[in-house]
Amino acid sequence: MMNDIDKQRQSLRLLLRQQRNSLDSCTQMQHAHGLDKQLGNNILFKRSKCIAAYLPTNGEIDPCFLIDRAWQTHKKVYLPVLAPLSNHLYFAPYTADCNMKFNRFQIAEPDAHPKDWLQARQLDLILMPLVGFDSMGNRLGMGGGFYDRSLSFTRFRKTCHRPFLIGLAHQLQQVEKLPYQAHDVPMQMIATEQQLHISQ
Repeated sequence: MMNDIDKQRQSLRLLLRQQRNSLDSCTQMQHAHGLDKQLGNNILFKRSKCIAAYLPTNGEIDPCFLIDRAWQTHKKVYLPVLAPLSNHLYFAPYTADCNMKFNRFQIAEPDAHPKDWLQARQLDLILMPLVGFDSMGNRLGMGGGFYDRSLSFTRFRKTCHRPFLIGLAHQLQQVEKLPYQAHDVPMQMIATEQQLHISQ
């Protein structure tokens, strides 16, 4: 049975996903270019050598130009993979010509051997999708908790050791204040097509 916070978060998910899905393909492409312009020349992105990104679904802002920029500047790019019989994410190397397969949620992943997977703590930067965010860096995800579980170790660090966590979103996904839960992993920055939001 859902408590009040769960109900608030679920209502927000429905509303924000509808708004996100309402964006047409032209607007999505404009936002992808805007995101690249905002984040691509940021020092955090430029200094990072191992970067995790994602392939967009359900109206998520597309990091395709950031991925291209990373490849062009000889960075290593990774995508999240869901380990069999596990609720944790690992990260598999992603190249322009790598083979892909679908996981149990029908999300495309690199078809890489587990020996080539990295753990989150081995990455410099993780670019994460989200449904909603606020000025405190709180992130509302899809509700599965995969990122929160896989990044739980970051809640206890006292300095900004890697990986640096950046949520990617359309500006319209910002809300005044997200209902917070103890297991939520905050972002250090949110990047949209309009600006970079540094967490307060």
